[in-house]
Amino acid sequence: MKMSLSIESTIKLASGHSIPQLGYGVYQARSKECEDGVKEAIKAGYRHVDSAQGYHNEDIVGRAVIQSGLPRSDIFLTTKYMPSHTVHSSESVLDIVRNSLKKIDRTGDDKPYIDLMLIHAPFGGEQGRANNWKALVQVQREGWIRDIGVSNFGVKHLQALPAPKPSINQIELHPFCQQKEIVKYCEENGIAIQAYSPLIRADKARYENSVLKDLATKYDKDIAQILIRWSLQKGYIPLPKSVTPSRIKSNADVYNFELSSEDMKALDGLDEGAKGACTWNPVDQP
Repeated sequence: MKMSLSIESTIKLASGHSIPQLGYGVYQARSKECEDGVKEAIKAGYRHVDSAQGYHNEDIVGRAVIQSGLPRSDIFLTTKYMPSHTVHSSESVLDIVRNSLKKIDRTGDDKPYIDLMLIHAPFGGEQGRANNWKALVQVQREGWIRDIGVSNFGVKHLQALPAPKPSINQIELHPFCQQKEIVKYCEENGIAIQAYSPLIRADKARYENSVLKDLATKYDKDIAQILIRWSLQKGYIPLPKSVTPSRIKSNADVYNFELSSEDMKALDGLDEGAKGACTWNPVDQP
C-alpha cells in the first residue's frame, strides 16, 4: 500500500499533541551558521527544530524562529537537558527549564513554552532518573512544557521510569544501527521515536555501501535522501543536520518517491547492532 507522506506529515504523541515528522537538527551548529540554517530550514518547509542545552545554541534557534516571521505556534521546538549524577528536585529542574525557556522561546509572551523537553541521557542511576522524571512531570503540569521525553534511554531505563511514559525517546537510528530492542519496546508502549544521526554523519565509508549506492541510482536520489526516506517509512522522526542551504533543501526533498518493501528490507539488512553506532550511544548506562 502506498504511503501518504509529505513535509506536513505529523506523528501523534501519547499526550494527544502532534509533532512534525521531519525535524531539523542543530547539533554543533554555532552562531551565524546555526541562525542561517534554521531560517533556511523553515523556508524549506521544516516546522520542527531540535536543539539542546549542551549544543549551546538555544538562543540562536529562538532568534531565528522570531526572524522567520512565522508564529511561534507554527514551529515545534525540542530541546534537552543533561542531568547531573545527583538527584534533582522539581525546583532545580524548573530552574533548568527556565534556562532554556528564556533562550529558545523569545516571543515575549507572558507564558513562554517548550514543545518538547528531553532528559538528554540516562545518567544518575535508577533513583536519579526517577527523580529527574518526576520533576519534569511536575514542570509539565505547570504548563511550561507541552511534552516530555528522554534521549539515549535503553529498555531497562524506560521500564524503570515512574508514570507517565515518555512521549518520545530520541536515539541514534539509521540502517547500520537500528537498536531493534529499544524500538520494539517503544512501539509496543506508545513512545514515539526520534532518530538522531539519521545520515550516519555522512560517513564516507558507509556511503560507499553498495546497497545505498544502488538505491540512490535506482531512485535518482542521493544517499542522504535514501536514508531519510527509510527513517520516515519506518515511522521515525528523523533529525537530519546540515548548515549548507542546498543540503537543507535536498534533505526535505524526500516526498516524491517511496522505497519498495524489498528495498526497505535490503536497508534493514544492513544492521550491525551496537557496533554500527557512529556516535556516543549510552543506552547501556547502568
